Amino acid sequence: MWRNDYQLYTISVCEQSGKRSITNLMMEEEKKKVVEGRETMPLLTPFKMGNFNLSHSSGTINKNKVLQFCGSISCCSLLFSTNNKGWLLDWRSIRYPNTPGIWTREQVEAWKPIVEAVHEKGGIFFCQLWHAGRVSNYDYQPGGQPPISSTKKALQKEGSSTKYPPPRPLTTDEIPNVVNHFKMAAKNAIEAVIGFDGVEIHGANGYLLDQFLKNKVNDRDDEYGNSLENRCRFPLEVVKAVANEIGADKVGVRLSPFADYCDCRDSNPQALAIYMAQSLSQLGILYCHVIEPRMQTMFEKCDNNVSLIPMRKAFNGTFIVAGGYDRNEGNNVVGSGGADLVAYGRLFLANPDLPKRFELDAHLNKVDKSTFYTSDPVVGYTDYPFL
Repeated sequence: MWRNDYQLYTISVCEQSGKRSITNLMMEEEKKKVVEGRETMPLLTPFKMGNFNLSHSSGTINKNKVLQFCGSISCCSLLFSTNNKGWLLDWRSIRYPNTPGIWTREQVEAWKPIVEAVHEKGGIFFCQLWHAGRVSNYDYQPGGQPPISSTKKALQKEGSSTKYPPPRPLTTDEIPNVVNHFKMAAKNAIEAVIGFDGVEIHGANGYLLDQFLKNKVNDRDDEYGNSLENRCRFPLEVVKAVANEIGADKVGVRLSPFADYCDCRDSNPQALAIYMAQSLSQLGILYCHVIEPRMQTMFEKCDNNVSLIPMRKAFNGTFIVAGGYDRNEGNNVVGSGGADLVAYGRLFLANPDLPKRFELDAHLNKVDKSTFYTSDPVVGYTDYPFL
């Protein structure tokens, strides 16, 4: 297991309902609404996401420690299960050792008690589906074959000691098979033996779908490359297939159009962001989960003037933002109407009672980065103290 990639996304929620203006939301924030004698905040106000009623927060969990996690974390109404950014679809999607999958019957059966544990806590549980693409190497591929991608260009990751071999471009005849893998993984997640509440398709962070979206990676000259519409074709085919299989009201998508993770960037990220938001709206999916433009690298904020507001306006469903938010920033973005929900990762990892700490404006545990990406079953995962 790889520690920090089982990110704990706390999705905090606002009181927004219907089509209220940003001005009205800001006025309401200024009034500092009081309920039962206590001041409320946008991050801790209930929110209805499609058919799901959220209290205020969510997280992601590690398969091997989920029972301990569910017993220790507090006040989560929506959780995402990821293993280094998602569950694997088949052998070719592997990036790291010890990453769980969802393509065999044994894997499906193994997740059943975990999902039941989350549901017993009153949680809503989404499964994130992920394919690494070229962010892999021959050791993890069947028969030692090259990993697949939109290109044959190898990943060049500055500052990393990991060497990535040249991938093999998917042929147009192979793409429907990969689409089907996403569809079957979604079906496995939702079917009664597991009973997940929905799935999140990982189209971000430089992995396979992102490798098709970004024109600095995708150098194809067929119907899956060159133009913006063509580059978005394969990811949208995946979303459409999954939505048709399990229902669009159970599907979310994660995107990072402005980021340059894993040597994957685009020359016009705003156009990419708006086109994908509009296309996903047309498919009627439940939510869009987007990494903030300021998170151009994985762990450090780089403040800029780029806004997600145009993308938010182009998407009709629930809009979730992620990327280095603290308590005040989260309250501000929700209170101003910039997002419906805010995702927290490392803060929730280090503070299993994060909603309570936010409510009290209490001191936060400091994140111990030295425990990221370790295989210890406790240290850095379930050993952070409560208030």
